[in-house]
Amino acid sequence: RGDRLYARGAADDKAGIVTHLGALRMLGDDLAVGVTVFVEGEEEVGSESLPAFLKEHRDLLEADVIVIADSGNWDIGVPALTTSLRGLVRVDVEVRTLSHAVHSGMWGGLVPDSLITLSRLIATLHDDEGNVAVAGLHAGPAADVDYPEERLRAESGALPTTEWIGTGSAVERLWTKPSLSITGIDAPKVDGASNTLVPAARAKISMRVAPGDTTANALACLRAHLEAHVPWGAQLTVTLVDTGEATTIDATGPAYDVARAAFAEAWDGTAPVDMGVGGSIPFIAEFVDTFPGASVLVTGVEDPDTRAHGPNEGLHLAEFERVILAHALLLEGLGRR
Repeated sequence: RGDRLYARGAADDKAGIVTHLGALRMLGDDLAVGVTVFVEGEEEVGSESLPAFLKEHRDLLEADVIVIADSGNWDIGVPALTTSLRGLVRVDVEVRTLSHAVHSGMWGGLVPDSLITLSRLIATLHDDEGNVAVAGLHAGPAADVDYPEERLRAESGALPTTEWIGTGSAVERLWTKPSLSITGIDAPKVDGASNTLVPAARAKISMRVAPGDTTANALACLRAHLEAHVPWGAQLTVTLVDTGEATTIDATGPAYDVARAAFAEAWDGTAPVDMGVGGSIPFIAEFVDTFPGASVLVTGVEDPDTRAHGPNEGLHLAEFERVILAHALLLEGLGRR
């Protein structure tokens, strides 16, 4: 519709695969470097088999430059190289206050119900300003990039009356500080709920880990906080769902010089921005660790209105064309180098 293609996964990450194929098609027999195309299909579910796969096939996959097209650009008309990503720790938290459900009139006022208990525990995760209140987590500075208020609201979908949480610059809060979100709660539906004290309640906590921190430290800090703050002697169970390490990339050296020149040419002279990403791509850390001598370039096709993972995920077709051209120019430039 118009200048966008809409489909599930149109940008994240079908277009990442097609970017590589498009660049190779453009160059054809003029390809001046050796290329291995590796399509990994488990990124959205944790990439559990990837570490063993990389170890087993290290010789086949070893390269001077690794290009991962799973990120985005700063804006339509402004390209970017991603130089940092937050890590991820997800846990399921259950609190139990009763061995079985009981009548809320007969026992309310004496016995704590699990939903109130879980709500109070969740409320301890942030201070009054909205900063993450879990002690021991790392936070750091972010690039000096202006993220205008009107753009933040337009891209996030935040209501005009919604206040931002946390302190520091917008990009620090989005890229280089930890965050905690509740992405799911198990509880009876409001419609049809009975006058019953619910014996147990669960929530899924999604914690984004700042670059420079480790998932092991973040998980230990979160567990300690939950154990110290669970109210009224409730039974607490914390179950790890998955983790993914944060990544910081040193975007300097010949490969990055070629990449910046290629992106600037594809965008008619607009130089790429070095940006962070608040989300997580855990397998990037695996590639960085497995191939320490390689220059890892994190590029992508997403723009601020992509709405990745949503039902109307969209791919801006003109930007997509520029991304393919930039990757072809990158391969051509690396060949000359």
